[in-house]
Amino acid sequence: MSQKPKVTVKEIEMSVDALDVQEAARIFKEHGCLVVRGLMAPYIDAIHQDIEAAAAESISLLDKAERIVEGWRTPNGTLFLPAPSGYRRDKQIMVLAVGYQTSAAFFRSALDETSVSIVEAILGPNVELFGNGQCLYKEPVGGHPKHLHQDSAYFEHRYEGPVGILNYVVDTDLGNGALHVVPGSHRLGQLKHIDTFSHLGLEENEWPWECALPVVGKAGDSIFFNVKTVHGSKQNMSDKPRPAFINRYRRTDDYVVIGGTTTANRAEAEKRAAAAAEAKKASSDRGLMLRGFRPFTS
Repeated sequence: MSQKPKVTVKEIEMSVDALDVQEAARIFKEHGCLVVRGLMAPYIDAIHQDIEAAAAESISLLDKAERIVEGWRTPNGTLFLPAPSGYRRDKQIMVLAVGYQTSAAFFRSALDETSVSIVEAILGPNVELFGNGQCLYKEPVGGHPKHLHQDSAYFEHRYEGPVGILNYVVDTDLGNGALHVVPGSHRLGQLKHIDTFSHLGLEENEWPWECALPVVGKAGDSIFFNVKTVHGSKQNMSDKPRPAFINRYRRTDDYVVIGGTTTANRAEAEKRAAAAAEAKKASSDRGLMLRGFRPFTS
């Protein structure tokens, strides 16, 4: 896909101050993405404080990091990748260990009534949290790029899959790693991914950055995206960190059937899924209920 996006940011954005939930859901379903300006503004200061505390903690633990398939993991759970040449350290943060179990502000943001109302209009009446929250932290002067990809490459679901909401913690532009989305790409189904510097991604010759729509925003702006919507972000070339946090939601009957972080371990997961008669949702895979009711199933 080498063509430029036919959709502009204006066509997929709304303001939280003039929000029509049903129109927001319509935009999301048509384009696989939605921008809501100012949605997370009430939570940003507290979350930013917790994120920077977690970053300092993680860096202090770097000498205790263990080598794993995806990079290096510190004892508190932060994932590091190799730093660009000439950086003051040889490793930089990619996924910061801060989430619902460590930050009350982060957890409160996931319960935001407006956010959940939009998700309910998209997914239906029974909605649960998926995951424990995620913080993607681009350190300054090179902070890792994330190739264009689908989240479903990492956690492919039985049904519609999660709705993700990526939230800017600082003002974010083309210089410090704005999110890029490819409107309409959610209709293409599951695409083949390759191994990249930042784990699973799409072949760059087939999916160049020019085909994606950059979303510049202020701290507190939020971008909703379908689990199969192609998205990614370039390096942070500014002199300050660019953190962003993600809340994810799904139908209560949905569940992961194939997961992975590399082509090798995803291929193994595909074999296991094919060998099973039919994967079922386990009790351990349930998220906290946010809307509706979960009936008992044997």
